[in-house]
Amino acid sequence: MKNQVEEFNEYRQKMNDKILGDNNKIIKRIFNLDTNAFTAGALDVKTKELLGLVASAVLRCDDCIKYHLETSYKEGLSKEEVMEALSIATLVGGTIVIPHLRRAYEFWEALEMNNA
Repeated sequence: MKNQVEEFNEYRQKMNDKILGDNNKIIKRIFNLDTNAFTAGALDVKTKELLGLVASAVLRCDDCIKYHLETSYKEGLSKEEVMEALSIATLVGGTIVIPHLRRAYEFWEALEMNNA
């Protein structure tokens, strides 16, 4: 039985392959810009991932939240660091962010279990 991390990654990969397979220049450039924006620069990758996570939570994009949570996990961010960033997102975004906070917490637990 697949867990939610595996399901998310398989679906994301499948759909990204289909979308990029259409060879739309604008879409490809947007994907490339997104990839390059999160590489190390004046800010390190961990900081950029936390920024992406907070923005994603405030914008209420569960897919984006999952992506940034997994990347944060792989980059070695602690649960405490991630939850502190999500607390800021909830403060900035308001109580409407709370359902996304719940799903983010659940996904982080899945990441931990997946890698235990």
